Amino acid sequence: MDSTLHKRIDRAAYISMTAYIVLSILKITISYIANSNALRADGLNNLTDIGATVAIIIGLKISRKPRDADHPYGHSKMEQISSLVASFIMVAVGIQVLYGAISHVFDSKTVAPDPLSAWIAVGSAFVMFGVYKYVMGIAKSVHNKALEAAAKDNISDAYVSVGTAVGIIGAQFGFPWIDPLAAVIIGIIIIKTAWEIFSEATHMLTDGFHPEKIEEYKETVDAIEGVDHIVDIQGRMYGNAIHLDVTVEVAGELDVYKSHDIADAIQDELKEKHNIPCTHVHIEPLKEERQPQN
Repeated sequence: MDSTLHKRIDRAAYISMTAYIVLSILKITISYIANSNALRADGLNNLTDIGATVAIIIGLKISRKPRDADHPYGHSKMEQISSLVASFIMVAVGIQVLYGAISHVFDSKTVAPDPLSAWIAVGSAFVMFGVYKYVMGIAKSVHNKALEAAAKDNISDAYVSVGTAVGIIGAQFGFPWIDPLAAVIIGIIIIKTAWEIFSEATHMLTDGFHPEKIEEYKETVDAIEGVDHIVDIQGRMYGNAIHLDVTVEVAGELDVYKSHDIADAIQDELKEKHNIPCTHVHIEPLKEERQPQN
């Protein structure tokens, strides 16, 4: 990936982080002025998003470092490690939001927040939707999964702000407990999002891979001339890049050059059709029981 694409990715991440910084300061400040637990929880949610975005930026920069003696496969897995750190931060903040919100739900002295807080939440939703459109557009164009995850977080935050506004507006109609209840829901959403990030990161770090993708790759390899049987295909992720180990059987009488051509064809087809940059191919002679009978 060239420096121009790296700059586009970094710009999108920094725009997302800037939006979170501005909105978190605005929401938390107004939440105390307007006495809104839901808006405060929304602002704390944005604080966790700052940490998550910083983790993504750091992970992206480290993952671009070239291979060295200690890291022959590169540094791409730093993206997932950074995601783990972000998920831990989000869980801590989510628990804090839940604790504070639940205590206010059962507080008989809870009063309805100022309507100003609802307008702040609505404006925030529009801002985050715009950020989502921009970041997701770049993520899709450069096929960057880390940035795509950041974009999904953006749209999730837009929906959270909509929920915040609904809770605040509901409190204006004589139900002040709706505002802290909305904060409870936001706390649950924060923890749920953290769990999803944690699960995906650990799945990739432990070399987990989706079986349905393997089936797609098998169809591609099976169609290549000279491949008589697919013994095994295994996949794993290094950052955003897929690495495959492919074992196939070919006619035993083929020479080394022809076998090497088949291996090259497998690598080229997988790269062209599935954007897989690294495929290790192991060639074996076709086993006797699978050879055509005379």
